[in-house]
Amino acid sequence: MSGLGKGIVTASIGKELQSKGFKVVPVKFDGYLNVDCGTMNPYRHGEVFVLDDGAECDMDLGAYERFLNIDLKWDNNITGGKIFRLIIDKERRGGYLGYDVQIVPHLTNEITKWVKKVGSDFDADIVLVEVGGTVGDLENSYFIEAMRQLALENKNSTMFIQVTYVPILETVGEQKTKPTQHATRLLQSMGVQPDVIICRGSEKLSANAKKKIALFCNVPEEAVIDDPDSETIYEVPLLFEKQNLVELIMQKLCIKPSKKDLKNWEGLVEKIKSPKKNVTVGITGKYTALKDAYVSIKEALIHSGAHNDCRVNIKWIETTEIEDGKQTLDVLKDCDGVIVPGGFGERGMEGKIQCIRYAREKNIPFLGLCLGMQLAVVEFARDVCGLEGANTTESDPNTKHPVVDLLPEQRRVVYKGATMRLGGHDVQIKEGTLAHKLYGSTKARERFRHRYEINENYVKTFEEKGLVFSGKAVGENVMQISELPNHRFFIGTQFHPEFTSRLERPNPLFSGFLKACMK
Repeated sequence: MSGLGKGIVTASIGKELQSKGFKVVPVKFDGYLNVDCGTMNPYRHGEVFVLDDGAECDMDLGAYERFLNIDLKWDNNITGGKIFRLIIDKERRGGYLGYDVQIVPHLTNEITKWVKKVGSDFDADIVLVEVGGTVGDLENSYFIEAMRQLALENKNSTMFIQVTYVPILETVGEQKTKPTQHATRLLQSMGVQPDVIICRGSEKLSANAKKKIALFCNVPEEAVIDDPDSETIYEVPLLFEKQNLVELIMQKLCIKPSKKDLKNWEGLVEKIKSPKKNVTVGITGKYTALKDAYVSIKEALIHSGAHNDCRVNIKWIETTEIEDGKQTLDVLKDCDGVIVPGGFGERGMEGKIQCIRYAREKNIPFLGLCLGMQLAVVEFARDVCGLEGANTTESDPNTKHPVVDLLPEQRRVVYKGATMRLGGHDVQIKEGTLAHKLYGSTKARERFRHRYEINENYVKTFEEKGLVFSGKAVGENVMQISELPNHRFFIGTQFHPEFTSRLERPNPLFSGFLKACMK
């Protein structure tokens, strides 16, 4: 079922194989007919993760990058929309001339070709394919059929791993294996026999439950793997390591390791679980009811925390409630730092602006991301520069002082999907600034997802009042980092530094922010 943790399982298996010396590349399939996640509401689908090549994709690709410390591409996320568009475009060009195009073999052949191409493009030893959704869903049945065909063509180099949920019925306090048995039988009816079954649940499997699953699902008992709730997702590769999962995979695929090294990973996990220090960071947004909407920010804080021996306690602050007067700014009193994340639409903006003013006036470390930077400039324009009514034209198209406005190229945009300023771009950093100190360089590469920018007509006014634009687009007058030099830590970024943070390589802006919070 959705939200079970298949993405974390895939990333964890990848990390284990990577530690053994294998080059792995993940592929995620999503059955929905959207071409990508670009037009999806965070309440429906969680965070939209952006790759360096500009692909707006499923949040699981963020998990892959964070675990495997690699940059993925557009092709690593297959959707029903992408596949069907490929088929229709090919048919219109005459690519299937003379044939009536069918799900089998034409659609399934395109899928297997896609998976093989990703492996080839990354020069990978192993391709990990995560099939989204649930066994029995109509929308992923053709993809499972394609994987069955792929396995038939590559008998000695393909294996299936099933991720299943084993609930505990509270009335009897017993783990129930029937859902797993029925799911496996349904999978078997589609021609797929799992080689390994990974069991998600709140607790480890009992010996009796493990025996039942092995017997009724036709797998060896040692191939029934525990995946209980853990203190941190980064512990999952270590849990699998203890159960010899990677040995089962290598045995099935007839491959041998060239090394064995998870020591650095183990050390970071230990620091996540048993840190010496604690801080509280307020994340002020309008999607706080669904934490998955800000998952990359949360993980970036964990990464920086692991490297600074510090646990980051997140306080979720709903800015619409501040805006409506249901909550006061006193909610920020126990916060050691404040993050204002990105987002779209007018709702919650004024609440975010109030939080920014609080952080600026109280000298509390502040990090503004995308819209967070834009609203920090709006607040500065109103409360420091005296530009009454200053605003972003996203919220008020008729504002007297449009200090944040549409990028010029966005004015002609009609289609909403994949039309923003997207993906990785180089940022030119000004020497002698806090940003320069944090990056240790005059150039950085970060990922963007925005339609609006700081209005350059107001830049001189802001700089005269003390706001420094320490990062700009290379060869363009697009402001990409802003900071207040006389503040403990006050930085806004037009890009999303959370998208480039990894457990083994935290983003320097998050590390600098956390160090300021710790002080």
